[in-house]
Amino acid sequence: MQITTEGAVYGCLGIGAFLAAGLPRLLSRLPVSVPIVFLAAGVVLYLTPLPLPSFDPVADRVWVHHLTELCVIVSLMGAGLAINRPFGWRSWAATWRLLGLAMPLTIGATALAAWALLGWPVSVALLVAAVLAPTDPVLASEVRVGEPSADKEDEDEVRFALTSEAGLNDGLAFPFVLAALALAAAGESWTGGWLAHWAWSDVLVRITVGVAVGLAVGLLLGRVLFRSRARSLRLAEQGEGFVALAATFLSYGVTEALHGYGFLAVFATACALRRSEHSHGYHRVMHAFVEQIERLLMALLLFGVGAYLASGGLAALTWRGAAVGVLLHLLIRPATGWLALLRGPGRPNERAATAFFGIRGIGSLFYLAYACGEGEFGAYEREMWAVVVFAVLISVVVHGVAAAPVTSYLDRRSARRRPDAGSRTETAPEPG
Repeated sequence: MQITTEGAVYGCLGIGAFLAAGLPRLLSRLPVSVPIVFLAAGVVLYLTPLPLPSFDPVADRVWVHHLTELCVIVSLMGAGLAINRPFGWRSWAATWRLLGLAMPLTIGATALAAWALLGWPVSVALLVAAVLAPTDPVLASEVRVGEPSADKEDEDEVRFALTSEAGLNDGLAFPFVLAALALAAAGESWTGGWLAHWAWSDVLVRITVGVAVGLAVGLLLGRVLFRSRARSLRLAEQGEGFVALAATFLSYGVTEALHGYGFLAVFATACALRRSEHSHGYHRVMHAFVEQIERLLMALLLFGVGAYLASGGLAALTWRGAAVGVLLHLLIRPATGWLALLRGPGRPNERAATAFFGIRGIGSLFYLAYACGEGEFGAYEREMWAVVVFAVLISVVVHGVAAAPVTSYLDRRSARRRPDAGSRTETAPEPG
């Protein structure tokens, strides 16, 4: 009896959903991350004779674009809801250093490496550098802050810095991607007025719109969910987790309609919503719901990346392209991160860990799919995909293996420095 494609797909989806539920706890103490398992599963299954559909991000760019987009915005909502630390210039000092220094330095150094090693036009090199710039909020789950807590200080510096960086730089990478698109459209010319338009519209206006709309939506929803005069609208008392999904889509949709950066808006909405009744247990309910959705989407996308690898997706990768990915992870991001955090908050080993975990993943796939749909990069498209997917592969393996032992080591050091930390048992009250 022959296995049908439909049956094989649904069977794989069922197994994948089961693994997405059980693997996080199973692997929590092992030097193997959930993304590694799903990536490997995609490779193995596509090497079998099962009649599975092909996966090609070049040919299937549209659905890759929208599926990665959905995964990122859901993840951004979860990241914002999980952050316990109140917003502030001093309390978020590591975040501003990573965004203002590490990110542009990483983009510049990566673009220079791609231009020098691969001989690409400046616009193509800048595009790949911008695509690979953001720290991914999806694949960084092993080094993100945990579930929402009533304790505003219940976050170590590494997890907080990486979570807040990932929440904001996924949106702040957009101006650099748009700069690469504008430079390519201008024929590699830095003149012609596009630079001034980019600085005003793509940087200042769209960032402002994204943050403003995100905060407005978050504050409005916080008022409705927790303090509405109509009891039927105080959904925090009813424990409906999918309201987090409604907040995600509403914030993202309104901001995109107003030509702002939706990624920034979603994270700002989540942070503003979290500030409403900070210690309320409903934040845990919403966070748990979006985390489950995020995990399913992540599993599906990494399974697809594994399928792409098994079907020869890296055929266009040269040793020079591979060198760009290796340099990014082992030299450029650690060096720029360390420089940005020099004399910053945290101990030296914490700053080193933060600089090292510049995880690349689903956000990079989204940006490349978006850019390939907006610009004309046909001659370089497959090579760009090969370089970006290879960089994501390095991140999944290297960071996935290192996450558990590094965070365990840092946790032990913190426990020794704060012997009373384990005695704190304060938890958030239950919903209602």
